[in-house]
Formats: sequence, structure tokens, C-alpha cells
Amino acid sequence: MRIERYLQDSAARDGARTAVVAGETRLSYARFLDLSTRMAATLRANGIGPGDRVLILLDNGWQAAVTIFATWIAGAAICPVNPASKAARLAQIARDCRPAVLIVEGRLEPIIQGVPELADIPRLVTGDGGSFDAGLEADPLGPETHPDTDLAALIYTSGSTGEPKGVMLAHENMDAAARSITTYLGNTASDVILVVLPLSFGYGLTQLVTAMRVGATLVIEKSFAFPQSIFEKIRDERVTGFPLVPTMAAMMLQARELDPSHFASLRYMTSAAAPLPLAHVDGLRTLLPQARLYIMYGQTECTRVSWLPPEEIDTRRGSVGIAIPGTRAEVIDEAGNPLPPGEVGELVVSGPHVMRGYWQNDAATRQTLRPDPRTGALRLHTGDLFTSDADGYLTFVARMDDIIKSRGEKVAPKAVEDVLCRMPGIAEALVVGVPHDVLGQVVKAVVVATDPALTERDVMRFCARNLEDHMVPKLVEFRDALPKTDSGKAIRRLAAAPANTIGSTA
Repeated sequence: MRIERYLQDSAARDGARTAVVAGETRLSYARFLDLSTRMAATLRANGIGPGDRVLILLDNGWQAAVTIFATWIAGAAICPVNPASKAARLAQIARDCRPAVLIVEGRLEPIIQGVPELADIPRLVTGDGGSFDAGLEADPLGPETHPDTDLAALIYTSGSTGEPKGVMLAHENMDAAARSITTYLGNTASDVILVVLPLSFGYGLTQLVTAMRVGATLVIEKSFAFPQSIFEKIRDERVTGFPLVPTMAAMMLQARELDPSHFASLRYMTSAAAPLPLAHVDGLRTLLPQARLYIMYGQTECTRVSWLPPEEIDTRRGSVGIAIPGTRAEVIDEAGNPLPPGEVGELVVSGPHVMRGYWQNDAATRQTLRPDPRTGALRLHTGDLFTSDADGYLTFVARMDDIIKSRGEKVAPKAVEDVLCRMPGIAEALVVGVPHDVLGQVVKAVVVATDPALTERDVMRFCARNLEDHMVPKLVEFRDALPKTDSGKAIRRLAAAPANTIGSTA
């Protein structure tokens, strides 16, 4: 099914139901569909249609949601980009995807002027008197039908491990993922989902797509910069679903005088971006015992890979769960064959949710989508090391490129990070390997401390009591914040070098 059908079908079932809440704006499904259809007419009037890419540079808000669905109704593909992106990233994406039109916030026009690659691209501008607003008054065109094999989204990876690549997701890929996710989360039209994650980020975009599929209400907030206001929004809108990332969990657990009654309506929380430290898992469950916590693992290349049923959290400590419904996930050796339970290998994924490939990057596509030696069918090589138990429950070990080799031993950064996050006075931690003349590499810990009295020696002693000797950090650096991508993922390669601001080593 094409994704715009989600909105059309939900509006047909109950057009009066609230679809989107953004600030003071509340849009019913009927109004949301009307605005999206009118915006699609504007796009078509500007020559936008099947095969075109629409570069969307908008803050989280109702305009972004309308633009996304309008693009699909027009038959084109979205290329959403975080408005906080720097000029160099915008230039790289523009060169790569060659958009037919740019839809941009009026406040960002000065930045656009500094990107020559965007200078000649037609644009629609939001804001007072902007062409976006005028376009919403255009006569809507009648519906058109397009195949679900069409490209729906071109989402550029965060670039946390190198140059960002454009992930091609067809409507059928996104539909398969949305159907699976809403099944195990038990989403219905009565859900109210709050998203502070960027809609330009796969995890955030999925909240919009799944909400429209079941006819739920999506509450869109621009960011998590002011947590207390978000908590009040959860209370006031009676939010039932709250997707978060580890940084948000850390901020919630540090919040002073957090009132649990704000979260009385919360049915579930999800975590699907970076691995959620066990200390955060335990803290969230203690803080909000009535809300089911769904720990998940995913990649932009397939949206989701696995989910851990909340009732399995205690018995499957550290696991990210089993393959999502309708898909397959296996841990394989270097020859591509399945490994027995407990053995470490690369995770590969098969299913209708797997991407079509990387935009105009055949070499990267061939490296990532490779045939199963048993069947010849293509499967996604995640580049992540996992173990699997006899029941198919997966446990993340590390990215293949992140493994630290010290004293001839292999160290998985996440194992050290989990211990660091259990230490009182530490909010977040990132572990990397740095070169050493004798040992090959040594473990370096970059931490965000809530206790200003904490020292490097304190951290090392705590780790020495809880880790094997070769896993104990030999370098500790304190920072105000971890280096992160726009989507909130910590960037290891930027943590390897000392920060220019706060930092000390032992």
C-alpha cells in the first residue's frame, strides 16, 4: 500500500478525529487531508510528480507533516533534512539527490543563500506571505494512483561512521515496516503519540507514518530542549506513546522533582535509535512502572529489525529482542552461514521492509545488500556484531568498526558503557579505542558527569571493580555533552580526539 493511503483511509473512517497537534494548531483528519491535497496541487502546478525528489528543510510542526504527505499525494519522493544541518551537509545532499524543489523555513533562507548547490533549485518558502501558504489556497486536484513500488523516501544516513548515503525506501518498504510496528505495539486510533524526534530522522518519521496508519493523534514538538514543557504536554494531551533516545532517557532520570502523575496516561515508551544502557532501562521502569518499555533495534536501511516484548526485559537482560513480525534476522559468520547460539557474528536482515539500495551508489549497495549463499536472495548486512540465543533473541555487541583491540583482547564498547552508566554521578558515556605504541589500542571513556567532584581515578576504580582488566578505561575525559548527530546518536570518531573545551585524562 502507498503511504498516502494511510491518511486518506483514516480521514474516510473518522474525519473529525484529531490527526495532528502542533503548538496551538490542531488539525482534524479531514483538515489534514485537505491541506495535504492542496499542497500536492501546488507541487503539481510547479511540475513536481513521479520520479522527483522534494528536499524538505522544515522544523518539526504541522507544516512538515503536511508537506510530507503532500509530496506523496503528488507522486514524488520526500528527502527530509534536519534544519540544523550545516551548509556542507546540505551541499552534499543537494549534489547527490538533485532535488526538483526545495521546501524551506523562511528563517533558513540566509543559510540556503550560502549553499551554491541550492541556488538554482526552485523553492517554496514557509512563513507569512510565503509561497507555501499561498499554495494551500490552490484548488485541490483529483486523486491519482501510483504504484507502491515507487520511491517514497530518500533518507540520508547520519554519517556517524563516514559520508552519509541516501537510503532508498519504496512505499512498499515503509508499509511493511509500519504494519509490523503497529502490530507489536498494539497501536489503535485511541493512541496519542508524542514525537520530539526530528521528522527528518527515520525514527521520527516512523511516528508520523504509524500514527496515520491507525488513525491515531500525533503530537509534534520541536525538540526536547525544555523537558518540563514536554512532560506537561504529555499530561495535558493525555499522551499514550512516547518514543525516546538514550539522551532523553538520561535527562528524564536526572530531572529534579519529576512528577510521575504527568505520565499517568502513558501506555508505552519505545527506544530504537542508539542502544539504551541497562541503567536507563531500569531507571525508566522504576520511574514509570505503568508504561510498557519497548526496546528495539533498527537501521535507516530497514526502519526496524527487532523488538523485545516488555515482559521479557528481566529474563533477557541486554537483549534487543526478536525479529519484527514478517521479517528474518540471523547472526552469520564471515562466509555468510548462520552461527550457533552464543557465537558473535554479523547480523543480517531479510524482509519486505529492507531498502531498495543507496541512491546512485552501486558500490555501497553491493556491499550492504548481498545474496544469501543458501537461497541467493538479497539480505541486508547491518555491519553490527550480535549474538543470538536458541530462541532467536538478539543481543547487540558492537559495530564491526568499533571493536577495540587491546593487549590482544577484543573489547565491545557497549559493555564498558553499560558499566559507566551505572556509576553514580555519570549521565552519559561513550567508549572508544585510541592508538597505543605497546598495547595496540587502549580504552578511552568520554563521560558527561552530573557530579562535579567526580575524578578520572574515581571512574577507573569503579570500572576496575566491575570489568575485566583489559576493558578498564586507561583514559577518561569529561565533557559537557557527547558529540552527536542531528538524530541524537553519539559519534565515536569525534570522541576519539580530545575536546577543545572541558577534558582531562589520567
